[in-house]
Amino acid sequence: MCRADGEPHPEPDERTGDEQPFSALLEDSPEDLYENAPCGYLSTLLDGQIAKVNTTLLNWLGYRREDLVGRRRFSDLLTVGGRLYHETHFAPLLRMQGEISGIALEMAAADGSRLPVLVTSTVKTGSDGQPLLIRTTVFDAGDRRAYEKELLRARQDSERERERLQQLTTTLQATLLPPVLANVPGLDVAAHYHIASVDEVGGDFYDLFPLAAGTWGMFLGDVCGKGAEAAAVTSLTRYTLRAAAVYDPDPAEVLRNLNTVLNQEYNGTDPRFCTVLFGLLTPDGGDGGFRITLASGGHPPALLLRADGTADFLPTPGGQLIGALPDAGIATTAFRLDPGDTLLLYTDGLTEARTTVRGDRYGDDALLGFGRALAPSTAQSTVSAIRDLLDTLGAGVDDDAAVLAVHVPRPGGAGRPEKS
Repeated sequence: MCRADGEPHPEPDERTGDEQPFSALLEDSPEDLYENAPCGYLSTLLDGQIAKVNTTLLNWLGYRREDLVGRRRFSDLLTVGGRLYHETHFAPLLRMQGEISGIALEMAAADGSRLPVLVTSTVKTGSDGQPLLIRTTVFDAGDRRAYEKELLRARQDSERERERLQQLTTTLQATLLPPVLANVPGLDVAAHYHIASVDEVGGDFYDLFPLAAGTWGMFLGDVCGKGAEAAAVTSLTRYTLRAAAVYDPDPAEVLRNLNTVLNQEYNGTDPRFCTVLFGLLTPDGGDGGFRITLASGGHPPALLLRADGTADFLPTPGGQLIGALPDAGIATTAFRLDPGDTLLLYTDGLTEARTTVRGDRYGDDALLGFGRALAPSTAQSTVSAIRDLLDTLGAGVDDDAAVLAVHVPRPGGAGRPEKS
């Protein structure tokens, strides 16, 4: 309490009731400061025999002064492990350095309980520099130990929860992809899904499935966002695409139906949309080629690697995001996949990955050059090369990336020709 003039209010004397100066309350004797300090004090001879100990430490350990002074060594007050550490580390370092501070030990109380402490010791020397005795300060680390244990428990719980979340995320991600791609006679197929983060579910998806006799549908796309919300949209998108293709396999109509579903389902405060390529595959001619009609809803163009060693993007300009507008524009293109040709579909996690060159994005031009250097190629070789590329980019791939490749083998199963 303070008086109106700001000076501390005098406290009454306990014996007389008279007020005494505030400063008198601070005039503890040196002996009282030693005996009742908020930490333990003890002094030992150089061999560790206890010569002096304060009341605080006696109360903590439950000993009488006569039990310790002249009768016990400091190391006798430590647990078995503490004694071993004292003999092998603490005492040698103290002799070498003359002081050692903040060492965590456990002291054994008279009732057998353990007291976690932090110990600091210094060697007192005489005027001639010779060591005389050892002074030791002991701090009760019980609260700190309890805090550390709670912190460790919280960290372990957090790690277990993170592992559980990763398992759930991996399981959920797996359910969003087809377990096995359809086996299309006369066509080799390969796919890969690169997960950028094990903590979040991505929105990339792909599939290849049979439709009417002699036709197959395939799609690859990317839902905006991540997490459970994106996973819900991804699931809805996959099943809508398959159902719409059964109803009307025309690729443009399939995407229009998907656009209607997403736009009606997510037209509130949390709009959801996706980019997607949908293709209809039909065998064409006796040489094993396929006729493909490809529709795009705002998705990066597919890359065609020809048997003659050339490679180019397929033109699908004007396609708009699916689900963003009531009437999205759909771009289509039709072409023939000849023997030796490979068609590569991919999501923008690949082209938007950062490179080691000034952190620039990998980009469409780099992918086109990559394809031209690779062509001609098989589906498996193309996907393997993309996987190696993603591994090379490493942490620069900060978004999930999916790739799907289809390839018409050459007659007789001839392999990839050598480039001239």
